[in-house]
Amino acid sequence: MVELRDVEAAREAIAGRLHRTPTFRSATLGERVFLKAELFQKTGSFKPRGVLNNLAALTPEERERGVIGISAGNHAQALAWGAASEGLDALLVMWQGASEAKIAATRGYGAQVDLDSGGPTEAFARLDELVEQTGRTPVHPFDHPRTIAGQGTVGLELLEDVPDADVVVVPVGGGGLIAGIATAVKGLKPGARVIGVEPELSAAMHEALAAGKSVPVSPNSIADGLSAPFAGTNTLEIVRERVEPIVLVTEGEIEDAMRFLYTRAKLACEPAGAAATAALLAGKIALEATDTVVAVVSGGNVATQTAVAILAGR
Repeated sequence: MVELRDVEAAREAIAGRLHRTPTFRSATLGERVFLKAELFQKTGSFKPRGVLNNLAALTPEERERGVIGISAGNHAQALAWGAASEGLDALLVMWQGASEAKIAATRGYGAQVDLDSGGPTEAFARLDELVEQTGRTPVHPFDHPRTIAGQGTVGLELLEDVPDADVVVVPVGGGGLIAGIATAVKGLKPGARVIGVEPELSAAMHEALAAGKSVPVSPNSIADGLSAPFAGTNTLEIVRERVEPIVLVTEGEIEDAMRFLYTRAKLACEPAGAAATAALLAGKIALEATDTVVAVVSGGNVATQTAVAILAGR
């Protein structure tokens, strides 16, 4: 299992390569509520943290063969950017119906994109096929220990900014972000609560916890950044031990939160990035009056037409 020392080592491995994203107080949400703005990270999400931690561990032979990843978009952009910054060749497996804006951005960073798959479940099978064919080193979007440790650096930062945090609320897809943050937060402040939020229509971790193992789901949420077709095995183990029960939010609640963050906090986030705020706005997290809360706004990569439709309430 990933431990605090692994997260601290990841911070050293990626030091100086990424933005130190800000943490804002949100008086409208509450005098003791803060927003960790990971949408301001390079490539527009938290994902480069785990990517760079993985790339730092590659052998010379692995670097020569290049890397491969799979993603609905945010990990794809992060891996494409990270590989380009280190002179590595990258191939990203995406799928038909993925965000055109995220596909274009991934290509814009210099990566090849494979779109042979009809959806995320098929895409993971396609990934295995291409790893075998090409010999590239896979960089997992959420379940590798180095990915989890890299994402955990978000937790180190938010506790530095808000040391009295009692509750940390995190969007959940495959579980890499919440597993890493929970490892950091619980390692430094065992009494703090870490709470995950998933869309009702993309509930891979919720279903895994109910089944006691990772199970396939068919994600269909507007929050495409949380569209993992299963929860990670490693992330599930960490979430089971260090995270409170997963909170589910509706599509309407996600859209309301995205509008709130845009209009009141001036954060132009994507739907996935609004999930934690959605749970707070909808009153789905039990809080004490004295609780200090940090909600992670995990990304800002959204197609213009999608953002316009949500902001207009269409």
